[in-house]
Amino acid sequence: MIMSFLQFTEEKLGQAEKTELDAHFENLLARADCTKNWTEKILRQTEVLLQPNPSARVEEFLYEKLDRKVPSRVTNGELLAQYMTEAANDFGPGTPYGKTLIKVGETQRRLGAAERDFIHSASLNFLTPLRNFLEGDWRTISKERRILQNRRLDLDACKARLKKAKAAEAKAACEGDAVPDFQETRPRNYVLSASASALWSDEVEKAEHELRLTQTEFDRQAEVTRLLLEGISSTHVNHLRCLHEFVESQTNYYAQCYQYMLELQKQLGSSKGEIFSGTFVGNAESTSPPTAATSPPAVGAATLPAVPTIPVVPTIVGVPNTVAEGVLNPNEVKPPASGTRKARVLYDYEAADSTELALLADEMITVYSLPGMDPDWLIGERGNQKGKVPVTYLELLS
Repeated sequence: MIMSFLQFTEEKLGQAEKTELDAHFENLLARADCTKNWTEKILRQTEVLLQPNPSARVEEFLYEKLDRKVPSRVTNGELLAQYMTEAANDFGPGTPYGKTLIKVGETQRRLGAAERDFIHSASLNFLTPLRNFLEGDWRTISKERRILQNRRLDLDACKARLKKAKAAEAKAACEGDAVPDFQETRPRNYVLSASASALWSDEVEKAEHELRLTQTEFDRQAEVTRLLLEGISSTHVNHLRCLHEFVESQTNYYAQCYQYMLELQKQLGSSKGEIFSGTFVGNAESTSPPTAATSPPAVGAATLPAVPTIPVVPTIVGVPNTVAEGVLNPNEVKPPASGTRKARVLYDYEAADSTELALLADEMITVYSLPGMDPDWLIGERGNQKGKVPVTYLELLS
């Protein structure tokens, strides 16, 4: 241990030689370090993605280290759904605002449940394998690398010891080859030189024996470490499979969210005309009747009831009276002389009634607006088919 420490110190000071590993082994070490570093970063950032709240992440980490079950936590979507439902009950679930709050709240609850399922799936199929690698395989690799480092220091220390012993033996042999002066009463120097040469020969033999043992231990440990490092390839294959599962679960999650929002948008679109028509009728009854010079009533998503207090129904140029009265007959609608545009359909849309035009994603249709129409709707034409289409489902082209 002391020799290894001295060897390590002398290497740092540049006073000792160091056994270099082969290029293949060095590449394996570099690849393992790269895998460990990027796995840590991907793991941490995925945890941030799944749980943006740092306090909640710390709490989950402590529960995990204490080997206790993490308490169930309400998602943000579920909490929003709870607030909307409670607000609807206070405002009146039968009012237009209350009804809409309930619909949106239910969708938010479904979104929150989908988020919970995605977090659970991602944690189980992606985070857990990454964490198991860092806390399992990588710890084993690090332990064996430290042992290999110690074996390498022992080996280099034995090499240095043997080198010094051989140098001392050669020096003692040179001094012993000198012819003794027998005129002296005691040829002490000659005797001491011969004795020193014998001692250094024994020291060389011991150093060579220790070098053989340490070389064997080093080679054995290098082989063990090499096998573990080559196992990084299997780790990459496993993480690749987990990455595919993560992407699949994330795709399913966003597909669910998209479907839920489409359904909500359709529900809100079909009820929007009823809500605003009710508001218009209520306002018309509470105020003085409009004169003939006022603007015609708006056309909503549903049939607008005729207001009996209006004595004269204004005629819109190019639009039949049925449109002005609130009943849209697509066969009677004629496109204006100018103002038509091409539009690309973004999403599939199922017509709610005969006044609407069903849409297919990526198809091209002709659209135009009529005076008095709800700005969220346009008239769409596809061949001989006509009907109202929602603006949010279209990409208007120049």
